[in-house]
Amino acid sequence: MGASAVAKFRAEATTVDPMNVSAAATVVQSGPFRLTRNPMYVGTAGMLFAHALWRKSLLAVVPAVIYIAMIDRFQIPAEEAVLKEKFGATYEDYARRVPRWVLR
Repeated sequence: MGASAVAKFRAEATTVDPMNVSAAATVVQSGPFRLTRNPMYVGTAGMLFAHALWRKSLLAVVPAVIYIAMIDRFQIPAEEAVLKEKFGATYEDYARRVPRWVLR
């Protein structure tokens, strides 16, 4: 999911840099972005959970939970604020239709 999201951003000629969201050229709404507003973060979380399963370790789930909590509490809200300011109603409509993660 993460790799296809990066490819979609590149095809749309927009930034993949989460520290430079203001450089975004468009609100990408197709491909994996139809399912989640954050497919790159979902992909990373999935890899962390897959690693825990592979290791058969409940303790290895801890980094995944911490990652999701930190991204959800700090990074995503900061990105969303920039996107709302830059794209207005286009982003707000997209955010109403598509969940932040995968499920609402």
